[in-house]
Amino acid sequence: MILSVSKYFKDLLDFLRSTDFSKAIVLTIAIVIPIAVFSYFSNVITGVAIASGCLLSSPSDVAGSFKHKVTGVGCAALLAGVSSVISGYAQVSLYLIIPVLGLLMFAISYLAVFGFRASLVTFSGLLAVVISFANLSTDMEIWQRGILIVLGGLWYLSLSLLWNFLNPRKQTEHLIAETMELTAEYLRIRAKLYTEDQKRDHLQKELFLLQTELNEKHESLREVLISSRKTSGNSNYARKRLLIFMELVDMLELAMANPVDYLKMDELLRGEQEQFQNIQSLLNAMAEHLEEIASSLKYNKELPANTLKVSLGKLDAGLLNFRKEIDINERRETMLLLRNLFDYQEQQVQRVNSIFRILNNLESEKKLFMKSKEVSQFITPQDYDPKILIENFSFNSIIFRHSIRLAVVVIIGFSIGIYFSIQNAYWIILTIAVIMRPNYGLTRDRSKQRIIGTLIGGAIAVGIVYITQNEIVYMILGIGSLTLAFSLIQRNYRTAAIFITLSIIFIYALLQPNVLNVIQYRIVDTLIGAGLAALGNYFLWPSWELQGIKNYIHNSIAANRKYLEQVDTFYHTKGKMPVSYKLARKKAFLEMGNLSAAFQRMTQEPKSRQKAISRIYEIVGLNQTFLSALASLGTYIQNHKTTAASVNFEIFTNFISENLKTSEQLLLNKSLEEASQKTFEIEGAAMALRKTYEDLVEKRVTEIREGKVEIDPDMRLQLQEAQLVNNQVRWLSDISTTIRKTVSESKEILKNTWN
Repeated sequence: MILSVSKYFKDLLDFLRSTDFSKAIVLTIAIVIPIAVFSYFSNVITGVAIASGCLLSSPSDVAGSFKHKVTGVGCAALLAGVSSVISGYAQVSLYLIIPVLGLLMFAISYLAVFGFRASLVTFSGLLAVVISFANLSTDMEIWQRGILIVLGGLWYLSLSLLWNFLNPRKQTEHLIAETMELTAEYLRIRAKLYTEDQKRDHLQKELFLLQTELNEKHESLREVLISSRKTSGNSNYARKRLLIFMELVDMLELAMANPVDYLKMDELLRGEQEQFQNIQSLLNAMAEHLEEIASSLKYNKELPANTLKVSLGKLDAGLLNFRKEIDINERRETMLLLRNLFDYQEQQVQRVNSIFRILNNLESEKKLFMKSKEVSQFITPQDYDPKILIENFSFNSIIFRHSIRLAVVVIIGFSIGIYFSIQNAYWIILTIAVIMRPNYGLTRDRSKQRIIGTLIGGAIAVGIVYITQNEIVYMILGIGSLTLAFSLIQRNYRTAAIFITLSIIFIYALLQPNVLNVIQYRIVDTLIGAGLAALGNYFLWPSWELQGIKNYIHNSIAANRKYLEQVDTFYHTKGKMPVSYKLARKKAFLEMGNLSAAFQRMTQEPKSRQKAISRIYEIVGLNQTFLSALASLGTYIQNHKTTAASVNFEIFTNFISENLKTSEQLLLNKSLEEASQKTFEIEGAAMALRKTYEDLVEKRVTEIREGKVEIDPDMRLQLQEAQLVNNQVRWLSDISTTIRKTVSESKEILKNTWN
């Protein structure tokens, strides 16, 4: 019970110190000040219009560079102002407003083809159209209201920039801290995989989701850190945070780069629980250290003591004791497995130790030699060429279908409100605009959460209304609920919906005496809007994930192939890792994350739309395993002294690449012959690689017979390299063959649904 209370208290502190909460505070201040000031001068209408501009511009204020922040919020303010004016003038006639409403909804939402930040800007435009129906400023000219909305957006932007100026590091610190916490959770799940054999499938799915979240955090950090480095120079603070970020990226790669054949491991280490426990203890210790470092960054407190050396020493001691107790000739494969696992853990510990040294100013001599031009390549650019609008103007585009669907459903919702003379009918289209998303799963979930949140919020409001009718209480609750709603909307949509409902009800309670009627209509309108949104996504040109997942599979396989080419090149050339290698690795991780996210969305869709889901899951798992095995090979080459790449290695890599290329062509619906299997070449190369390993083993056995018990470091490295390269390339070969076969079989099943 005490631990539970302590955790809730810690979570509350994290929330209150989060950037989401501070952003909500800034937004609340931006809204309250103009209303209060202009109310004092008996001109509340002007204050409300400016406050509306603040509210409408705020969604586009997300993590990113200074340039993107200013551009995003500025464009949101301008779009909101223009949309409000057009919608306002169109309301003179019912016959005019319905087509204009549909066109506005389609045109504004269609701008989301320009990417994530553009979708946030379009959301501002959609809300502006909806809010224009509230007629909050009937005594003001429509064009004046539009100008004030734009000014309100600029007012919010100025406050947001001022807050960032006063707290320039808060966004970066919280992004890094959140990334550390996700990385810690990733390590904890990896630790569970060693012993919880009955839950491994479930745990692997959790890892898929975490990888997607980590990829998103990494993208945000790249933009923030690299952009700040370009604009403000290589300051000590920026350099240190960039170094920490690089260590976190390497930790994820290392974690992915050490896939374990758990069935084989269970077989080799049956009864050796001490080894599992030591590995788990070290992984959990690293996770705990990362969480404590994250906490120190969030709360600006001292770093924790670094005790990883003790945990690593315990693992090393257990490994040495195991070596003394076994007959190495009988359990050499087991020993090499444990040695590789130890090397992996040691490398992870080195990265955590590096983070400690960076934060303790013990790595001031470490330089970042990458040129600005090279660094910029790691930021994923967004293309804003107008031709994208033309390219996506077809039903093959998910955004195009979503835009038409949204326009139709909004018109239906608006028509229902007009026909039945529903009070505050614009709440229906507000609910639709907020809930509807391009995919069915997210729309369905948000509909459920919005309905549940609205019902709970309505029940709470009824209770408060029966307790008191004090307007000051309503005002305090309205402002407080508004702040909490803004801060929770990205964290917990259901809870945010509760506070959104409370804030709207209490704000209206200040304007209308009959609060219970407001609550009643709020609930009815939300139910209608949420129901229409869910039905619209199901019946009107639905964008089922099955229709587009082919593209995610293709992109992931193509990225894996290019990453393989870079690993192959690096194995030949050795030396310093080139930028092209890092870019290929980043691309492979991102595309794998996109594929995992698409599959996750597919699992949220109706069972009838999950055609061949088991086959698709198999392809997703194969791509994940392939990437992990490839990253393992690349990481080993990067961190160990290796011999020259052999001809046999080349035979394998060429065969693997050919399999992947064939899979890519099949996914593009191109007619071609299946890849030549070259069975005799592969079998010959496999035998040659195996013989290289066996020759080294025989040499080591001879050394032991001659009394040389301690193995030379070079001999150990050669044995590890021969065993790992032999196993990994054969594994990659088998996986690539299975990918090719599975894609070929799945192509026939899904050809009628793929674009």
